[in-house]
Amino acid sequence: MRTKRIFAAISAALVFSLLLGMPYVYAQGEEQSDLEYHMDFLGKLIQFVEANYYEEVDMQKLIDGAYKGVFEQLDPYSIYYTEEEYEEFDTVVTGTYGGVGVHISMRDGYVTVISPIEGTPAHKAGIKPGDRVVSVDGIDVTQIAIDKVANMMRGEPDTTVKLGILRDNQPGIIYFEIVRKVIEINPVSYELKENGIGYIRISDFNEHADENVENALAYFDEEGVKDIIIDLRNNPGGIIDQAVAIAGHFVPEGPVVYVDRRDGLRKTYNSDLEESKYNLVVLVNEGSASASEILAGAVQDTKSGVIVGTQTFGKGTVQTVLPLKNGGNIKLTIAKYLTPSERVIDGVGITPDVVIENEIPAGKYHDELAPIKGSRKPYISSVGLDVLGAEQRLDVLGYNVGEIDGVFDQILASAVSRFQSDKGLYPYGVLDLATQERLLWEYDEYIKKDDIDEQLQKAIEILKSKH
Repeated sequence: MRTKRIFAAISAALVFSLLLGMPYVYAQGEEQSDLEYHMDFLGKLIQFVEANYYEEVDMQKLIDGAYKGVFEQLDPYSIYYTEEEYEEFDTVVTGTYGGVGVHISMRDGYVTVISPIEGTPAHKAGIKPGDRVVSVDGIDVTQIAIDKVANMMRGEPDTTVKLGILRDNQPGIIYFEIVRKVIEINPVSYELKENGIGYIRISDFNEHADENVENALAYFDEEGVKDIIIDLRNNPGGIIDQAVAIAGHFVPEGPVVYVDRRDGLRKTYNSDLEESKYNLVVLVNEGSASASEILAGAVQDTKSGVIVGTQTFGKGTVQTVLPLKNGGNIKLTIAKYLTPSERVIDGVGITPDVVIENEIPAGKYHDELAPIKGSRKPYISSVGLDVLGAEQRLDVLGYNVGEIDGVFDQILASAVSRFQSDKGLYPYGVLDLATQERLLWEYDEYIKKDDIDEQLQKAIEILKSKH
């Protein structure tokens, strides 16, 4: 019996080697090591799996998995996107898409409207918070994943989509024919605080960040406001040009950031502001990353404001996005950036001028939360403290994560996917950097709902002291 098992194992190995068309010694890379050989081997390996796996396999998924594997060996910010994944990523980065303009979530088994975006086609058509989407263009979507439903509602501007809506106190389905338009996501909110202090919250640096900061400043100028708070807490970053443009309203003439490439080339981004007219405080925390750190670092180095909060994330690299012939795209880290005083931020972060933490209320996990440091992209079978930290936070936010044990299993993957869908991220169940940053922000917002924001209060106190 033992001999038969050994023979079967040897036979399987020989068949595998023959199917790949290579001697066993080559499979170990002992006689060849050039890229052409390895690509040929990989192709035959994929073909073997596709032909012999016990269930039917999608060849394209295998190929996409191989592509993704290349980038998973690099830093956490270098990623291969399929065509569908890139559409989602592009929407987040640019803040622009063709659609009807609604925020949606899964509630009680339905894709539910959280709120229509003011001024969008959905808002004008009469879509209301709490509306449940049950059909799109005549297709029943009650059993379709939320990300697919979102894609069905999106489309080319000036095309029409028909939504079937269930609404409380209505006897049946209400139908809306809505003409899609270009939807621009505004990442900036602002308000007047006590003592005439202007407060600007920037959630990310998409293509519309600076124009909306300009709108905020125009309003404050009309009100005679000279004291400004910019809140960058849990802002994961975005487009470097937007951070530089916003810095140009506050940072005096000179360098805002240096971008250094491996080949020694340096690009300098400058401000041309002659003199700032504002007293400025910038709020940051461990979720402030990338472009947020560019803005905060420039303000700190030029002493054009005071940085308040906790140590920032420490993402000091720059990525570029390149289209591929197969319809996919790659995001590749190509450079690192330095602050005006040539400080390296990557892996270090920015220490605020005034370090102050918001008190965390007593409660589940608050005293023993595992850290999420953004050093990798966990997925199924990953094990670690970052996985444990994600489980703890998702559990508090109401997601079913199964056993909280630091092991990334299928239950956790489903929870991550649902969280991503609820928050408008690409719902593929991988705890990528954008998801980690959003999870940290959502958790922080959840636990401080009824608590005093000590960091904000400190910023107000600093500005008051200048008068």
